[in-house]
This record gives sequence, C-alpha cells and structure tokens, in this order.
Amino acid sequence: ISLAMIARMKGYKMAVVMPENVSIERVQLLEAYGAEIIPSDGSRGTNGSIEVAQDLMEKHGNDYFMLYQYGNSGNPNAHYEGTAPEIIETLPDVNMFVAGLGTGGTLMGVARRLKEHNPQAKVVAVAPEPDDFISGLRSLEEGFIPPILDINLLDSRMLVSSFDAFSTAKRLLVEEGIFAGVSSGSVVYGAIRQAERMDEGDIVCLLADGGWKYLSTALWTKDYEQLAKDAKGKIWW
Repeated sequence: ISLAMIARMKGYKMAVVMPENVSIERVQLLEAYGAEIIPSDGSRGTNGSIEVAQDLMEKHGNDYFMLYQYGNSGNPNAHYEGTAPEIIETLPDVNMFVAGLGTGGTLMGVARRLKEHNPQAKVVAVAPEPDDFISGLRSLEEGFIPPILDINLLDSRMLVSSFDAFSTAKRLLVEEGIFAGVSSGSVVYGAIRQAERMDEGDIVCLLADGGWKYLSTALWTKDYEQLAKDAKGKIWW
C-alpha cells in the first residue's frame, strides 16, 4: 500500500500481485492509488503471489522492477536504522521484543540492533499454526523461508491459532480502544503468553496491522468460533 501511494505521487505505474481471496478493502485502497491488481491462486496464499510475480519478471523483465521485500536487504535495514533505535530510546531496558513473522524484515532489523544494545534481550516471532491464514504472518511449515530471514537471530517462535488472533484483536478494540488487525491480535496474544512465563521485565510488541482492513469480513461482529472455521477459506493478510 505504501508503494502504491508513492508510485501515485511519483507518476509510476505499479502492479500488485495478490491472492484472489483477500479482503476487498486492500483491493479498493490499492486501486484508489492507481495500482493494477493481478490476482493469484487463493489456495496458494502469498507463496502463489510470489511465484506469479517472479514469473512476470522472467517473461517481461524489461517492463517490471520487482522490489521483492522477502529478499531485499533494505527491508530489515529500515528497521535496524529506524524502528529499533526508537524502541531503545523509549525503553532502554527492554527485555523482549515480539513481532509477527511475515517477510522477516521487522524481526531481523530489530533483532540485530536490539542484541547489539543488550545481548540478553529476547526476540520472539509469532506465526500462524499450520493451515491457518493470519493477516501478515507466514508459517515456515508452508515450505518458503524468506531469504532475509536468519532464524539464528530468533530466540523462539510461537504458533497462534486464528481463533486466538481474532479474539485478542477484539479484546484490543473493546478493552483498549485500539482498532488493530488480525496479525496485531496474534502478536499481543503471543506477548501475553510470554509475559505469563516471566517474573518481571518489559516486553515491546509491534502492531503492524489496522482493523479497517477487515471491515468486510465480519471480524468485529461475527461469532468467533464460526469465524475461525470460515478462516480456512480466507487469506488474512
């Protein structure tokens, strides 16, 4: 979405490959910015989108430039130079950082900088359970590991179900007034579970997902057990 915004401002043409079963809000916003939407097989998730994008590059390389956030060093470097220093400046004694595992950029950039600051600090990745689709998150069990991801920088990886992600996102809205999305619910759920294992300390968790992306999905109004069942046919990213 950010790239579509910049492309519109700069007058660049932009094509976005997305699974055909994403929520309509993402498509509408990207189209508002003038992006061309290229659908990929919904059953293949984001892996299918990556394959379609790479195929376009192979066939029409002179017409496209692919930033490829899964393998672009600029992704983690942005968090090494930006996100991590902000965390350290705000909470110098942070003991743990919890974030969702998507491209791996946030986790890798923050992990490198945070462990330079405090080698004892822990970095925890939150990922969906196998066969669950959770907004912005990636299960390594799908068989694709982002090239920028160095699992040696992670202290642990937590698997979160769709139900726990949905219910925690709803708690954020009701109890804290934070209109966050599904991956944010997963991250907060993971942070709560980690906090229960600690006697003391400070945890920073990053919420990278807004609730507006899910207004068409009945996330905020539907029975959560039914919604978790329905999630099997939906790409929550």
